[in-house]
Amino acid sequence: MSSTHATAPRAAAPERPPAQGERRRTPAKSRRRAGLRRAALHLTSFSVLMLIWWAVTSAGLVRPLYLPGPGAVWEAFVRANTDHPITEGSDRMVRGAQNHYLWEHLLASLRRIAIGVGLAIAIGIPAGLLMATTWLGTLLEPYLHFLRSLPPLAYIGLLMVWFGIGDTSKIWLLLLAAFPPIAMATISGVRSVKEDQVNAVRSLGASRRQALTSVVLPATLPEVLTGIRVATGFAWTTVVAAEIANGIPGIGGLAYLSGQKLQSPLVIACIIVIGVAAILIDLGLKSLEKVLVPWRGKA
Repeated sequence: MSSTHATAPRAAAPERPPAQGERRRTPAKSRRRAGLRRAALHLTSFSVLMLIWWAVTSAGLVRPLYLPGPGAVWEAFVRANTDHPITEGSDRMVRGAQNHYLWEHLLASLRRIAIGVGLAIAIGIPAGLLMATTWLGTLLEPYLHFLRSLPPLAYIGLLMVWFGIGDTSKIWLLLLAAFPPIAMATISGVRSVKEDQVNAVRSLGASRRQALTSVVLPATLPEVLTGIRVATGFAWTTVVAAEIANGIPGIGGLAYLSGQKLQSPLVIACIIVIGVAAILIDLGLKSLEKVLVPWRGKA
């Protein structure tokens, strides 16, 4: 007669919790790997784009007047940043393009954009706060939407009549392009603040001004920063229109005059410089946003 002995199941050994150092290193490694993947993807896409561009222009599929090759664009970029003979074999030297180096054109446009966007920030944030918290919103908000819907070219001629063809009209144009997104972002941010939060602070004895500075403004800041980024992008798209008349020095004015003279390589060089500068500024604003509102996107 045989007997069977029931074996009690063994309890599974508890998993060892990761060490403190491992918990700290894992997110950092993940971020580094994600950053490397993004960089590799960007580099690959850029290389493929350059290869296609070179192949199309080298095969003569498009006339150089319409699409010059990368080499011609690079040569135009170098000439625009150096002194060179006015004609081949001439002893007379020319300074850059339109008697200014390309980086000087870029700095002139950046100065106009900085002043225009800076004024839009200084006016748009207080105006947005007033329209979101007082009866002025009912009165003025329709005009704000009207201004936002107008393309800059619609009133550039009028601004030239009012202020001339100098920098004043250009800065006004950039201000009018950047003001609506900043004001509307401020209005949206204020209106997204929960009334219970304000009432809770007021019930603790805070004044209206203290509630504004301690609750409303911090809650509005993420929307305002997004509005500033959008406004800066609008300013970049407007700078060429702003510099059509008497826009030298200016990267937009240089691109416009080069197009008038059928200097396609220099036009594309200006476009690339504008795009790279806009991307770098946007990355800087994103970094500033992470510093000022680190809690955004973590809830």
